[in-house]
Amino acid sequence: MVATYAAAVLAACGTRGDAEPDRRVSAVAESAMAESKGDAAVAVVDDAGRTVQLSHPARRVVSLIPSATETLLAIGAGPLLVGRTRYDVAPEVQHLPLVGGSVDPSIEAIAALRPDLVVSWESDKRQQFRERLERLGVPIFMLRTQDTSDVYRGLHNLGVLTGHSRGAELTAARLRAELDSVRISVAALPRPRVLYVVFNDPPMTVGPHTFIGQLIDLAGGTSIFADAATNWPNVPMEEIVRRNPDIVIVPVGEFKGQALGRLRVMPGWRTLPAVREGRLVQVPANLLSRPSPNIGKAARVLRAAMFPAFATAVHAADTDWRAGSADGLAPTTVDGRATRR
Repeated sequence: MVATYAAAVLAACGTRGDAEPDRRVSAVAESAMAESKGDAAVAVVDDAGRTVQLSHPARRVVSLIPSATETLLAIGAGPLLVGRTRYDVAPEVQHLPLVGGSVDPSIEAIAALRPDLVVSWESDKRQQFRERLERLGVPIFMLRTQDTSDVYRGLHNLGVLTGHSRGAELTAARLRAELDSVRISVAALPRPRVLYVVFNDPPMTVGPHTFIGQLIDLAGGTSIFADAATNWPNVPMEEIVRRNPDIVIVPVGEFKGQALGRLRVMPGWRTLPAVREGRLVQVPANLLSRPSPNIGKAARVLRAAMFPAFATAVHAADTDWRAGSADGLAPTTVDGRATRR
């Protein structure tokens, strides 16, 4: 099964004519085939401080966190997945049985898949959910997903638990190179002042210690709420108007199209020069809301949202390491125009 997956990944990359991405994905796929032969016991401390011990690397995994699913795919452990949530969008897992949502999964559906590892949220405080799975003998790994350091720690731990440590190392190295490339490309540019809209009514934005806040900074912008004390603060509309962002970035997917358009006529929002003058930019929510190895791609999308000259680079670079299309990734203004200012 691993060999089939590796062949599919290599075939997907073989048509693009980009030798460097081919080598990167090939290295992960070859690593997956080699490491899948290991059968020694493994143990890690999860993000809830619990020691998770397996008698051998996991062979049947249910991930309840879409970003963890993307991480497993990136390190070559995709063939181990035996179920998916309704929020998983990766084409590689669409054929798998549904177990429900991320926070309301069916324990019966999970148990029927006979997993030897379930990945769940560290922030999920439902003791009963964990106890029921543990009574069934299913180990649970609790994962924290707040900032970019969590992405690297998740890569390492999931690599150990699935016997894909080498794939995790290669993916982490690639991700560091991607983020460094974005950081260097904007180092000499003036920094726009940005508002990232998590929710519009009441307004909610990102704090500096979230992965989105960190990616905005890395991609050359400065959040107007970089001084926020919490990760996902609600902020008064009056304070947004007072701080007057140069650019307003809105993740699309959590808003309906008409609701996004209404932002331009809503009290408070319509008074912002950025909104009135067309500097209201939408980005794909599925990409920006998931702290996975895809944050390199997310950083490029945020860079293009703030610096339109990089918009072409989003299309050119984001077909390189996973199967799938980059269509729709480039930021656009609310009316669908490309971000050209």
